[in-house]
Amino acid sequence: MKNLGFLSFGHWAPERGSAVRSASDALLQSIDLAVAAEELGLDGAYFRVHHFARQLASPFPLLAAIGAKTSKIEIGTGVIDMRYENPLYMAEDAGAADLIAGGRLQLGLSRGSPEQVIDGWRYFGYQPAEDEDASDMARRHTQVFLQQLEGKGFAQPNPRPMFPNPPGLLRLEPHSEGLIDRIWWGSGSNATAKWAAMLGMNLQSSTLKDDETGEPFHVQQAKQIRAYRAAWKAAGHTRRPRVSVSRSIFALVNDTDRMYFGRGGKDSDQIGMIDQTRSIFGRGYADEPDKLIDQLKTDEAISEADTLLLTVPNMLGVEYNVHVLEAILKEVAPALGWR
Repeated sequence: MKNLGFLSFGHWAPERGSAVRSASDALLQSIDLAVAAEELGLDGAYFRVHHFARQLASPFPLLAAIGAKTSKIEIGTGVIDMRYENPLYMAEDAGAADLIAGGRLQLGLSRGSPEQVIDGWRYFGYQPAEDEDASDMARRHTQVFLQQLEGKGFAQPNPRPMFPNPPGLLRLEPHSEGLIDRIWWGSGSNATAKWAAMLGMNLQSSTLKDDETGEPFHVQQAKQIRAYRAAWKAAGHTRRPRVSVSRSIFALVNDTDRMYFGRGGKDSDQIGMIDQTRSIFGRGYADEPDKLIDQLKTDEAISEADTLLLTVPNMLGVEYNVHVLEAILKEVAPALGWR
């Protein structure tokens, strides 16, 4: 494990016990947590995107703000639902945010997950083509987005423009060189992991995937990562790809930790149906640091990946989440090969 980051869903709710009571709280505390994570020495700050929900939804203003207030930490998403995106407008937003951050964006994309509303992307003005389903549409949007990040001109310039143009066809601006190598695909199956490799995207694999073999989650996820790397090699890409996995991991080092998570992580994987597909959900981990280290060392997918993203309970507030991250950094991560 070379890189360690956090992943926040940015939940907010005006409920008793919530430290994040409004959308403003969620956004501003996300910035504060990223700044604090950089000060701790964490490698990445990643954020989930959900529409029609009391969670983070519009990533680029948040990423740009974090980019302006930090200097070293990677800033990313895990993931942007490409069913909802205009890939050209997104390319402009991504280019601007990456330039503000000095080339630190790590954008995770995907076909999305179960939603709060039925076919929410239709309200955004999108619908699949005649021969597509929503997943096909998401992958099509992704391919258009990647084409724009190549920075090639494609638009015919006006012969009488308001401002002088460079010669040739025009591209979208601002263009951020190198961003195309920092795009990730959030894959829930072996097939889409191979598809991501073919297109030259890095791989994000979370705590959920199709149950393709009936084996434990971490074993299936490790096999997915190996299949991805084999497909990457077969595609002939020259750079080394990156792979992340996410986990809920809590080191119990004080009474507050034991109060919140002392019943332990989920002892086993869970099976469920999502969109009529049998899916497997990976277990979480919560234990004393020495026991936690022993458990995590047996997780094959963590061993295969180069990046581990820790899902954080953001509604417990910035101060407590800084403690959660610091406990992992000091008590657990070194034993797993970090730094």
